[in-house]
Amino acid sequence: MGSTVTQIACGRQHTSAFVPSTGRIYSFGLGGNGQLGTGSTSNRKSPFPVKANWLPYGGQIPPDSDGEQYYCVKRIFSGGDQSFSHYFTPEDLVPADDFRNPHPSKEIWTVNDAFVQRLQGCSGRLPVEIANEIDGTFSSTGCLNGSFLTISNDDHYRTSARFSGVDMNAARLLFHKLIQPVYPHISQQVAASLEKNLIPKLTSSLPDVEALRLFLTLPECPLMSDSNNYMTLAIPFAAAIVNLEKAPLKVLENWWSLLEPPLFLKVVELYKDVVVHLLKLNKIGIPPSEQRIFTSCLHTALKVLEILHRVNEKGGQIIQYDKFYIHEVQDLIDIRNDYISWVQQQAYGMLADIPVTICTYPFVFDAQAKTTLLQTDAFLQMQVAVDQAHRQNFSSIFLPVFESVNPCLILIVRRENIVGDAMEVLRKTKNIDYKKPLKVIFVGEEAVDAGGVRKEFFLLIMRELLDPKYGMFRYYEESRLIWFSDKTFEDSDLFHLIGVVCGLAIYNFTIVDLHFPLALYKKLLNKKPTLEDLKELMPDVGRSMQQLLDYPEDDIEDTFCLNFTITVENFGETEVKELIPNGADTLVVKQNRQEFVDAYVDYIFNKSVASLYDAFHAGFHKVCGGKVLQLFQPNELQAMVIGNTNYDWKELEKNTEYKGEYWAEHPTIKIFWEVFHELPLEKKKQFLLFLTGSDRIPILGMKSLSLVIQPTGGGDEYLPVAHTCFNLLDLPKYTDKGLLKSKLIQAIDHYEGFNLV
Repeated sequence: MGSTVTQIACGRQHTSAFVPSTGRIYSFGLGGNGQLGTGSTSNRKSPFPVKANWLPYGGQIPPDSDGEQYYCVKRIFSGGDQSFSHYFTPEDLVPADDFRNPHPSKEIWTVNDAFVQRLQGCSGRLPVEIANEIDGTFSSTGCLNGSFLTISNDDHYRTSARFSGVDMNAARLLFHKLIQPVYPHISQQVAASLEKNLIPKLTSSLPDVEALRLFLTLPECPLMSDSNNYMTLAIPFAAAIVNLEKAPLKVLENWWSLLEPPLFLKVVELYKDVVVHLLKLNKIGIPPSEQRIFTSCLHTALKVLEILHRVNEKGGQIIQYDKFYIHEVQDLIDIRNDYISWVQQQAYGMLADIPVTICTYPFVFDAQAKTTLLQTDAFLQMQVAVDQAHRQNFSSIFLPVFESVNPCLILIVRRENIVGDAMEVLRKTKNIDYKKPLKVIFVGEEAVDAGGVRKEFFLLIMRELLDPKYGMFRYYEESRLIWFSDKTFEDSDLFHLIGVVCGLAIYNFTIVDLHFPLALYKKLLNKKPTLEDLKELMPDVGRSMQQLLDYPEDDIEDTFCLNFTITVENFGETEVKELIPNGADTLVVKQNRQEFVDAYVDYIFNKSVASLYDAFHAGFHKVCGGKVLQLFQPNELQAMVIGNTNYDWKELEKNTEYKGEYWAEHPTIKIFWEVFHELPLEKKKQFLLFLTGSDRIPILGMKSLSLVIQPTGGGDEYLPVAHTCFNLLDLPKYTDKGLLKSKLIQAIDHYEGFNLV
């Protein structure tokens, strides 16, 4: 750690070292016979001073020594299981021996500019001495740990659990200078040394934090990122990381957390690429004899990503969470089967015949994969609920006292009393029944619910429930968003119903129109709203809070004149609420302004609406709670509930299917798309609402919104007809562009209702 050592002495399994600046002898290794001089027979992994009153050459005996004997070392010896030293008293003034060899050729080999230039100066095959130097350097943990050190102020001497002593920029630059396509012999020799000598010797227990440096620097070597070396370098290196004991792994995690984002991302990208490589091999086909090896390799690579993800979460997101997404997963594995295997593992533990499941590492799933997981989970739960109903009905054949059970959750509602009718049914519904497939019947309408009726039900009931005129929710003009009202005359049961309806919408894969801020989805996922959420809901207030935090002067009390209170308005009356006990008497000053902002945000999103939100939360999670939902990020859950507006109308046309005599180049189809692309945005969104039941698109984008157009009988006087259950459009064979436009607009302007006339 920066001390100069001038003598080293080695016994059978222990070592002594002499530091002249302090006159001390240090020892480490096995100490069963007391040969370490520490006063005990315990072993020491790290150097520890030998107990004695040592003085450096020319040192002065302390005045309070009380006649104690002091020693100046001349030379140290170790042999077998013994150690001893030749010493003089301070009065003799005899200097200690210095056995350091000043010749540069005897210094430790390291990777530096001179080393790289010397290697690149060799053309063709490498001379034996150069090849030996490469092999010696890249076979030695000591050589690599001693490379790329921070030079300024000898900072590397203070290496600790929070400081690696490594110059990562130097490591990246030197590795990339050394490993280049124009020097294949160098790359081959380095790869061979790493594969055969260095990585196999990495152990789980390390003597000192300095020994961890190569775990930080080696991923910078381009050879690690070469897919040809994944099996020989990247995966064995990952195994060494995974096998580290708790203490050294904690140090490595600390060092990773302090990396610059591009350097941290490089390690993440390396092992994402390894996972993709392995999954591609598996998709091609791996022989049964090699399946166990494949499983082990995949598990190891994912385990390293799991460690990196943990570091990223604890470090306040060094990189964005979506940088861990492996978008290729959806194409390389059957997510449904993977989820089922994962559920089996949860139920029965890890079995030998169940392969590694990607669901064990959910942070690699993007929004599309998570949606598939949620659909799979909902399907399984629906199947359980349906099976249970069938079993009960089967039992009722033999025991007629039992009432038959419908395998679906049936809602029979009147359009004019949709909220009251829905509440009446849902209040009587058992928890298990929420898991059944939902079917909706509008009284007096003959449409069979194959999905379209359900879509309109959610559209109408949410429009009614969320209408600000009822006072259940407060509407914010500037943001056009709503939030729970802190004063309402409605029963909490109604908020519970809204939560149930939102949960049912997700559970039945139906987009609903909720004008809530992102804060709602954070709370549903047990994440705290922040000032950014206040800025979204109340932009003017959010800006004021930011100005308060950014104000550079000390006169906050005089400039802003604030105390820990908030003024709220309800039904035309204003009321002052204290944010903390004695808030009216607590002034906002520079030292407590962050606490004031935090308390303000907490009041708006939590305290003021606690009972109402709790009812909503309980209703939502009664239907849609579970492990899979917790995999979503708040913005992903929001997109799942309300869809998104990333419209790509050309993609919609590209993905449309045709039936009957229609095809992409049919004259009617050609003028249909000409008319559609000329419509204003609001009319295009209205067409989506007419055809699919929502003017927003699913979380997976336009590519997941497959429309079907088929010809219909009748003449020009007929209107286009939408079957929202199947996203199916009946389009008469119009021949005139103007007529098609007129009829299409007339149809989409009157989209509600399922009456058959």
